[in-house]
Amino acid sequence: MLSISPLYAALIGLLFLALSANVVRMRLKHRVSVGDGGEKLVIKAMRTQANCAEYAPITLLLVAMAELQGGPAWLIHLLGLLILLGRLLHAYGFGRTPQIVPLRQTGMYLTFSALLLAALANLALTF
Repeated sequence: MLSISPLYAALIGLLFLALSANVVRMRLKHRVSVGDGGEKLVIKAMRTQANCAEYAPITLLLVAMAELQGGPAWLIHLLGLLILLGRLLHAYGFGRTPQIVPLRQTGMYLTFSALLLAALANLALTF
């Protein structure tokens, strides 16, 4: 039974909802109905949301699988915190104008660390 990973999935779901609302807000502001309309701020909002959509699902799936395989609670919390913090920092750093590059980079490193550690944890728990 999953009891820890749903917490992080829910929090990242709320982050994704906020990023999605920002895309809608930018489209309304720049009067763009479909796509990005060539507007740089709309493109930035869309890429910030899309980046979350690209990395969060696979990492959360791996975290949930590690929990289902009996991974210790401390490991599931560590992985969940890494992906959550990584996605928050990346979204904030990348979404700002001008970008806050150190936050974006730190978010990327934390996200990649969560993805790598979750994959390795699943391999270790499988054997």
